[in-house]
Amino acid sequence: MKNACVLYRLSHGLLLLGLSVSAICCVVDGEAAASGASPDPVLRMLPRSDEAASDKTLRLSLDEAVGLFLRRNLDLLIAQFGIDIRKGEEVTARLFPNPVVSVGVVTSPVDGRTLSNSGQFYPQIQQLFELAGKRGYRIESAEFGTQSAEAGFEDAVRQLGFAVKDAYYRVQLARRRLALAEENKDRFSRILEINTIRFKKGFIAEIELIRIRLQYIDFQSRVIQALQEVESALSDLRQLLRISPATDLELTSNLEFKRSDLDRAMLGVLALESRPDVRMKRFALSQREADLKLAKAYRIPDVTVGAGYAIQGPKGPDNSNQIGISLGLPLPLFNRNQGGIMQAEAAVQSAQADLSKTLNLVENQVDVAYRNVVHSRWLVEAYLSGVLDDARSTLTIVERAYERGGATLVDLLDAARSSWTIQENFIEALFAYQRNVLQLENAVGAHIGI
Repeated sequence: MKNACVLYRLSHGLLLLGLSVSAICCVVDGEAAASGASPDPVLRMLPRSDEAASDKTLRLSLDEAVGLFLRRNLDLLIAQFGIDIRKGEEVTARLFPNPVVSVGVVTSPVDGRTLSNSGQFYPQIQQLFELAGKRGYRIESAEFGTQSAEAGFEDAVRQLGFAVKDAYYRVQLARRRLALAEENKDRFSRILEINTIRFKKGFIAEIELIRIRLQYIDFQSRVIQALQEVESALSDLRQLLRISPATDLELTSNLEFKRSDLDRAMLGVLALESRPDVRMKRFALSQREADLKLAKAYRIPDVTVGAGYAIQGPKGPDNSNQIGISLGLPLPLFNRNQGGIMQAEAAVQSAQADLSKTLNLVENQVDVAYRNVVHSRWLVEAYLSGVLDDARSTLTIVERAYERGGATLVDLLDAARSSWTIQENFIEALFAYQRNVLQLENAVGAHIGI
């Protein structure tokens, strides 16, 4: 009698807990449904960070999400400013030295001489001419610097784009988990309703009904956990895209399996050609080599050519108007830019080592990413070969057998947990495969067609 009383209290407590959790789920579902609105085109609905909150729904494919992120990301804006700085340096490198205009005045204050009758007025213009191809090397270095900055910008796009794609598919992963949890909750809700009637008619024991309620509560708690995961993933994506929390996101690119046979050698060659960080290092090496040629050219002095016209007073020489020409150049006796050449040579060696390091890094990243794609593809294909369908059909068969009395409650609960585990593991494997594909594209630096 005491045990029956305890079971009765426990069953009623679980029932109240189940009703509470159901109410929470209904409230969350009601709020999500209330925000539905007809979607507008993307460009009309892109909210700015300083705009007021909006209750509109924004439809985004994966490519649209990446495009929106690239337009709004401040780090990319800073990188774009870096390109503009390098272009300014390129303009400066093309400029010629400005001519120098000087004016000289000579006079004698003795014997009644003045500036007007015996002084000399000598205006002169001088121009520096750079020799040994200095201007050409300077332009070459600046052009490589601009190309290196542009490649750096593309590399920032590559890395940040991966972050957006990863966040996008994490939302889809959380939503797939939520759908699975709701499916199992609904299934056991029906089982609970049927067995409640059976219990009232005396067909099953109360302990059996309690165990069904426990399993139903477990699935309800998983629904709430999945809802929290969805909201957390959506928050991360909104922060990346700088979207207001009041804007609902409808993601149209689903988490699905697309098989493709890839050539490891081809991917390695493509990575060495396409990766923007590799091109950036190569441009940096070319710039350092141009700087070395410029440093060696500075051993040859530049020539300054000048021309002037001297005007003297009436008490000056017989020819009061004279033309002057000057030629000047420093004598490279001590400073032949020895230190600058040493620095430039060291910079070239450093750039060569940096390029070799990057090439090795890229090759290893492509190799690891390729193997991860292959292994995760095997796992997904194993699930799709029949395991996933078997898990679903087994639960349905056991459920029907249980309703007819041909299976025990333990069989039903075991089948439900096995089906849940298999389907959840499949979703995880599918996400892992998709993420590995994204990592492979990131390692290659180009779209690989999956």
